Amino acid sequence: MAIPRFYLPARLADHSRVDLNDTVARHAQGALRLREGDALILFDGEGRECTGFLQRDGKQLYAALTECRESSRESPLDITLVQGISSGERMDYTLQKAVELGVSHIIPVFMQRSVVRLDNDRLPRRHAHWRGVVAAACEQCGRNHLPEVANPMAFADWIKNRPSVPTLLLDPEAKHTLSQLQNSGSTWTLLAGPEGGFDPRERDTALNAGCIGVRMGPRILRTETAAVAALAAMQTLWGDF
Repeated sequence: MAIPRFYLPARLADHSRVDLNDTVARHAQGALRLREGDALILFDGEGRECTGFLQRDGKQLYAALTECRESSRESPLDITLVQGISSGERMDYTLQKAVELGVSHIIPVFMQRSVVRLDNDRLPRRHAHWRGVVAAACEQCGRNHLPEVANPMAFADWIKNRPSVPTLLLDPEAKHTLSQLQNSGSTWTLLAGPEGGFDPRERDTALNAGCIGVRMGPRILRTETAAVAALAAMQTLWGDF
């Protein structure tokens, strides 16, 4: 059985005690039923992971760390996923699988056909939830670098300030597939639409801004499938698959 891993943004060092926050403690003791003396791994989200054992000091659970190391399981591709915000479990699934497939950065964007509309009160909570999904995915898949989840923004704001790196727009009507593209380096942006796809004006704006339209075969993929399939294909063509 694999040793359970927990993300803890703290200073981790050999032969040290690290108190577990409420989130990690509940997960370790409640969901995973770990007991005092059980082995665990902590990672700080910046590349460092440490092995240790679960211990208790009164009501406080802590990790007695034994050995720490810098360990990277990152993809050679630096991929930013710009994802049209979708609803509920669809968005969670996309983010979870994108992390497993090695994405480096995630930018949630509101688009014309986004079903989800978040007010100023709900937006910070949803952003925190997405960051939690990303952290949990790192715990599961073994990554020690936590992908950044940017603050959600409007598509118009993103397209206006996007960096000048190759940007692939997932479009079922595009002429070319990924396999027909020439690898132009290790840094990419992947642009995926929400449930209803891109509004034609958004698609035209992106293409006019230099984005490259690509299709994932002859079939139309759901929003929670499109980016995941594209990331897997990119890792197969140019990455570490």
